[in-house]
Amino acid sequence: MKVSDFTFDLPEELIAQAPLPERSASRLLVMGREHDGLDDRSFSELDELLDPGDLLVFNNTRVIPARLHAKKETGGRAELLIERVLDSRSALAQIGINRKPAPGSALIESETGARIRVEGRQDEFWHLRLDSETGDWLALLERAGHMPLPPYIQRRDLPEDRERYQTVYAQEPGAVAAPTAGLHFDDALFARLDRRGIHRAFCTLHVGAGTFQPVRVEEVEEHRMHPEWIRVDQSLVERIAATRAAGNRVVAVGTTAVRALETAAAEGELKPFAGDSRIFIYPGYRFQVVDALITNFHLPGSTLMMLVSAFSSRDRILAAYRHAVEQRYRFFSYGDAMLIR
Repeated sequence: MKVSDFTFDLPEELIAQAPLPERSASRLLVMGREHDGLDDRSFSELDELLDPGDLLVFNNTRVIPARLHAKKETGGRAELLIERVLDSRSALAQIGINRKPAPGSALIESETGARIRVEGRQDEFWHLRLDSETGDWLALLERAGHMPLPPYIQRRDLPEDRERYQTVYAQEPGAVAAPTAGLHFDDALFARLDRRGIHRAFCTLHVGAGTFQPVRVEEVEEHRMHPEWIRVDQSLVERIAATRAAGNRVVAVGTTAVRALETAAAEGELKPFAGDSRIFIYPGYRFQVVDALITNFHLPGSTLMMLVSAFSSRDRILAAYRHAVEQRYRFFSYGDAMLIR
């Protein structure tokens, strides 16, 4: 398979630059996983599109304000995008800077003056260490960090992004990109889902900045995913088993929930899991756990386009995307959504 097999034409004006005033006011394109047919709906109608007893599985990761402005000791500017907080003083990051920093050199965070030591490279990231007097990474990021909006949102982050580029149920800090399918849920929609008898449960996948990295190979099978940390608890395993036993569906909210669940079932049976995953799902993959999927619209040629194509088919997904473009749906993180069932 070629990466070019998963591309499509997207007018730039359809890339959403800001969220709608109400989360659940987004549009929802409903499509069959294994059959043709498209239905234009509102996300607020989701309760009518699922069945009592279905189980929604959400990713409860919390986005950290992972972007920091800094300068070199010599005065040059640098921008840090934290990829992963390893412990209170160590982190992996991308560094935007004119000249590569030397191992052992220091960066000074612009707002607080915190000193950050560059320890060296670790794969494609820089290993950074806070000086002992600074405190810890999460505290520094909460105080001085900016929300890491995706590169296709061509504006600076605003104070309101701290709340809107975050799901209402976010709990576990560690992501540097939002699990965007969950951004459409609000308390009013949850109340309607509850009344209809649609259940919910949670896993964790800390989304990394690699989610926005382009695929740099032409052959799909040659691509290697960035590692991301996942947790699937025993309680979720039991909830899914009970749902299946009752003849109901497991509905993943977002591709990150899909990847968490399918990682935990990689050996053929869903089991508790905690650790890194590089799972790469593309056409030909056989799904173990997920029966239906709620997802936003994804970048052309991305691994997420490949995942949704694996869940349905490449031709059906590309036809749905053409329809979405024709109907002026809003694309990507702050855009509209699909339900594939």
